[in-house]
Amino acid sequence: AFLGIPKPKRAELSKPFLKEAKKQVAVDWDFINKCGESEREFQYLALEYLRMKAELLSIDDIPRLRQFILIKPWWDTVDIMDGIIGDIAAKDPAVNYVLLEWSACGDIWLRRIAIDHQLLRKDKTDAKLLKKILVNNLGRKEFFINKAIGWSLREYAKTNPEWVCGFISEYKDKLSPFSIREATKRMENRPL
Repeated sequence: AFLGIPKPKRAELSKPFLKEAKKQVAVDWDFINKCGESEREFQYLALEYLRMKAELLSIDDIPRLRQFILIKPWWDTVDIMDGIIGDIAAKDPAVNYVLLEWSACGDIWLRRIAIDHQLLRKDKTDAKLLKKILVNNLGRKEFFINKAIGWSLREYAKTNPEWVCGFISEYKDKLSPFSIREATKRMENRPL
C-alpha cells in the first residue's frame, strides 16, 4: 500500500525528523517495526533511518533486521537492505555465516540480500564467499534471484573480470541465460 507521496516530497517531509533522530545514540526498533507495518513511504523512511544509523548496527541487530525485511519485502526495499547488511558484514565477518545460511534458505528476499550484499566492494569482495552463495542459488527459477546473480557478477567483473569469466565458464550449464546476460552486459570481447 502506498500513500502516493513522491520521493522529493517524502525527503522534504522526513528531513526534520531525520535531523533530530541523528542526535539519538540508539536505534529505535519500535519506530522501525511500526514503519515496516505501514505504507511503503514509511518503509522507505525506516530504511533512510537505518542507513543514517549504520555505524550503530552490529551482528546483534541481524535478527531485528531480518524481521523488518520479512514484514513486507519487495525488490526496492530489499536492495537497500543488502547494502545495510553488507556494511555490517564488512565490519564483522561473523555475519558471513548468517548470509551463507540466508543464501540457502526458503525465502527469496533473504537469498537476494545474501547474493548482493557485497555489491560495490570491488577488490574487497570475498570471492570465496561470493562463489558459495552463488552456487547455493544456481538452478533457481525466480526472476529476482537470477537478476541478483547477474548483477553481483556484473559488479564484480568491474574489478575482477577473469574471476567472473571463470565462474561463468565453470557453471554455464547451471546459470540461467538471464543471469549470464546480466553478468556479461559490459564484458564485450571476453571469452567465456
